[in-house]
Amino acid sequence: MKVVKFGGSSLSEAKQLRKVANIIESDPARRIVVVSAPGKRFDDDIKVTDLLIALHGNKVTGLKTDDAMEQILERFESIISELDISGELLTGFEATLNEYLETIEDGDRLLDALKSCGEDFNAQLLSEFLNKTGVPAKYMPPGTAGIKVTDEPSNAQLLPESYDALQKLDYSEHVLVIPGFFGVSESGQVVTFPRGGSDITGAIVARGVDAELYENFTDVSFIFSAHPGMIESPHAIKEITYREMRELSYAGFSVFHDEAIEPLYKNKTPIMIRNTNDPEVEGTKIVADREFIPEMPVIGISCDEGFTSITLRKYLMNRQIGFTRRLLQILEDHEINIEHIPSGIDNLSVIIRSNQFEGNTKLEDILKDIEEHLEPEDMYVEEDLVLLVIVGEGMKEHIGIATKTTSALSDNNVNISMINQGASEISMMFAIAIEDEEKALQAIYNNYFQHVSV
Repeated sequence: MKVVKFGGSSLSEAKQLRKVANIIESDPARRIVVVSAPGKRFDDDIKVTDLLIALHGNKVTGLKTDDAMEQILERFESIISELDISGELLTGFEATLNEYLETIEDGDRLLDALKSCGEDFNAQLLSEFLNKTGVPAKYMPPGTAGIKVTDEPSNAQLLPESYDALQKLDYSEHVLVIPGFFGVSESGQVVTFPRGGSDITGAIVARGVDAELYENFTDVSFIFSAHPGMIESPHAIKEITYREMRELSYAGFSVFHDEAIEPLYKNKTPIMIRNTNDPEVEGTKIVADREFIPEMPVIGISCDEGFTSITLRKYLMNRQIGFTRRLLQILEDHEINIEHIPSGIDNLSVIIRSNQFEGNTKLEDILKDIEEHLEPEDMYVEEDLVLLVIVGEGMKEHIGIATKTTSALSDNNVNISMINQGASEISMMFAIAIEDEEKALQAIYNNYFQHVSV
């Protein structure tokens, strides 16, 4: 039994939905389908989710909503028309949008309700089309499926009892089509997962029904060892572990939402990344364990932009009990999340995503508090940093990874601001200046993958 999730590019227009229907029909084991909202049809196009966010913006700022509403309905109308399915769907979509706009006064609640419509409408549409093509299908909203979540707008967290409800789903007579991206709180509110959350829904459902395989269809056939936009013809990964994928997703790999791995990791449900436009290719399989290739200790390299580091120096810092705790408390008080904490005996750095600073004032306030409470001898800030991460389960068994990597960067005149290795020994992080990003990525890729066939 397979749970299948289709991304926005797979459902962007009528011809894509036809491909999706063929994929579902081609394998009777595909019994539950999770869908995203329609994505971009071409480079300059706008995703339906972004159109819905614009509709919300117009409403809460007192602007007219007619044009934004029309753009959204036109996207669905074009699909409905080309697939020759009931126009009553569009009438229902318009009524739902108007109901939300007229009845939900809280801005955050309205945003969640509107954002959910892209997935919700697409699920209804695909279900209707599957039935037309002869595949018995049933639209099942998350509330009916039993996907219960916490009540913080745009940050839904699954309630554990959802798995008991999902286990009872009956998919014997119909293919179930479930909208991704949102759940329903105990008070009946629509609450969305963080953006990219259709992957999260798919993973939750796959675990809940104890699927043998979770297939995630997107617009690429493989996960690659490096970003294809920065490396020409990168190595295609055939098999990768959950831990490796989690590290790479965190560091900027956008093929698979990093939080979506957690539910499947616990059940060891394998994940297959596949291409809607080339469904015959098996793609990349994400598994609990894999066979390691000695000549490939590193499986992937990724860069993520937009980081700031704060470095403190103080003689005998290691002798001061509670120093790190007090630093973390200051950051917590300012609601700042930390990504990495490289340290030495007399120095300590914290690496933070820069988007957490609301202008320079917040950073200045944090530095002032650190100065006042910790009295460092020296403190400095580096901004516009890139985190370059190398990942591989084989790294812990392979001698000389750090030397090989730093030599590649040094040979290409890339300065390293700091290095940090994860406790699991399957990843190593290097902070570098943003202007060195592409050069650094190319240098390390050549070092590890030049001899590997694509």
